[in-house]
Amino acid sequence: MRWIRYTLNGETGYGMLDDNDRVTAVRGDPFGGYDTTATRLDLADVKLEVPVVPPTFYCVGLNYVKHIGTEGLAIPKKPDVGYRANNALIAHGEDVIMPADANRVHYEGELVVVIGKKAKHVDIGEAAQCILGYTIGNDVSERNWQASDRTFWRSKNTDTFKPMGPWIAAGIDLPAMETAVSVNGRETTRFRTGEMLFGIEEFISAMSRYITLYPGDILWMGTDGSSPDLRHGDRVDVTLTGLGTLSNRFVKAGEPRG
Repeated sequence: MRWIRYTLNGETGYGMLDDNDRVTAVRGDPFGGYDTTATRLDLADVKLEVPVVPPTFYCVGLNYVKHIGTEGLAIPKKPDVGYRANNALIAHGEDVIMPADANRVHYEGELVVVIGKKAKHVDIGEAAQCILGYTIGNDVSERNWQASDRTFWRSKNTDTFKPMGPWIAAGIDLPAMETAVSVNGRETTRFRTGEMLFGIEEFISAMSRYITLYPGDILWMGTDGSSPDLRHGDRVDVTLTGLGTLSNRFVKAGEPRG
């Protein structure tokens, strides 16, 4: 099952998307409970929104060896978690706006874990029960700012720098999954999604010792490889096996949108 969050006629809600791209509207949401309705919609007739606006936006900074190498950093010895800002979230199909003084903007294709159940002091073996599903994220970064801003406040959290979507899928086959990123239709990055330093369940368990995870919280699981410098007009597609494709255009502030 795939969950979408969508807007139609000025109203935003949740729906369940079938394999024929038909949406069953629901009352409520997948986190607090819902009832199905008789309303059926075509996916093409609604505007996709980010699939969840999280209570807390967590991220994994360094979780793939190749990416750590490209950044010239040491390999972590334990799970390390950071935060991102909701103001940066945009949906599939929306534009990433690169500020006029942003010069080294990079993509980072990531698997996103969506928490479905409150979690505190969870063992690794129980962590999967706390997951509602998965979606796709593009952790956009401005590398010059990242080197100079101690907290990454703008390099990672500038408005529109966190595309996420297009939907939440209830299950994945992580060992078989690949992450592929293309720029303007040309593949530039591919890696096995499951080849993480620390796994999803390990992160959830470690976090829950100190932090209560709530339904709707999200955890971005990091990326591998490296990105070219993105230019005005570039389209970046992030595809994860079994999850679909997150697509967004990159637009330089002050340049014509076209």
